[in-house]
Amino acid sequence: MTRTPSLWESELPAQNVEASSFPIETSPEVRDLLAAHAPVALGVSGGKDSSATALATTTYLDEMGHRGPRLLIHSDLGRVEWRESLPMCQRLADFLGLELVVVRRLAGDLLDRWQVRWRTNVERYANLETVRLILPWSTPSMLFCRSELKAAIICRELIQRFPGQVILSATGIRREESATRAHAPIAVQQPRLTNATHRTSGFDWHPIVSWSMAQVLAYHQIRQFPLHPAYARGMTRVSCAYCVLASLADLTTSATSPNNQELYRELVDIEILSSFSFQSGQWLGDVAPRLLTEAQQRGLAEAKRRAAIRERAEARIPRHLLYVNGWPVVIPTREEARVLAEVRGTVADALDISIAYRDPDTILARYAALLQARQNMGCHKAVFHQPQLLENEVPHD
Repeated sequence: MTRTPSLWESELPAQNVEASSFPIETSPEVRDLLAAHAPVALGVSGGKDSSATALATTTYLDEMGHRGPRLLIHSDLGRVEWRESLPMCQRLADFLGLELVVVRRLAGDLLDRWQVRWRTNVERYANLETVRLILPWSTPSMLFCRSELKAAIICRELIQRFPGQVILSATGIRREESATRAHAPIAVQQPRLTNATHRTSGFDWHPIVSWSMAQVLAYHQIRQFPLHPAYARGMTRVSCAYCVLASLADLTTSATSPNNQELYRELVDIEILSSFSFQSGQWLGDVAPRLLTEAQQRGLAEAKRRAAIRERAEARIPRHLLYVNGWPVVIPTREEARVLAEVRGTVADALDISIAYRDPDTILARYAALLQARQNMGCHKAVFHQPQLLENEVPHD
């Protein structure tokens, strides 16, 4: 049987490379702050890019004479993390002789967040606070897992630790990673670090933004620091054990780890309950069906049937009736209200959801009341034409 080469073996350059091949990117703002010995927080996840960032940046700071405070900071997402991730972060901190600060969302981990989000979205749908039923998951365009459970919590901790200072928050973003990150800046102001009470401000800094995968892996070998064990199992990215951005190959590989299999079943349970696949076009339950109970396999098949009913029904909703920033922008015609009533009834019955506003009269009254409330709150006046609108997916929690 042919062994698949690990990430390390397949990407590592054949020849040795000079230290100059690993540039640390800085901007004028970053250089000024480092010269003033500003605090530097190095975000770490256990993955290769964050460890390369921490390793290379601390060396750079030593060489340029930086004497400000430094630390590693890790936002623990709870049950969705690889078991080895936090230990890898601690190993890195010990290797560098730096403190590791671990922060967590007080209201629960990412799995809790997805479960609560689904319950909240059902309540919103029942009360006609959203026109379409909204999925429980993070999405590529709405990564609240990063913004809420990582960036916001990390920045809150840094504000508390460094009052009265301008803070540099360094992360391992690389332009090679994706089209989204292809134009990532070296540094950008981070609004979440601005706090009037504590008199702080700060920047997100991306010291290895220009590095390639080969450079990241070569640098680990040069520094003799190991990669996260998940890479040896065949993972190409190490973030959550199951990430909404992961490839099918990575999802499949993750499911082979015994430590990730109970989480797998819990996530499939959310698919079954909600009728929303974990990724657009990819049901997590189809990745490793052998791990599911017979009841879960039946439930998944039923969830797909309900999803098809929901999608067909919601395709009838006129686009201009969708809410923007949580508010309607136009009152439906009576015929449109009749369509909405039929759609809501179909979706609610398919998913066994108890809802209000199931008939044209109550739907028209609800739209009118929401528009009035919107105007009373000082929002812009409703636009009575059909603009290019998207459903607001941000819950009120």
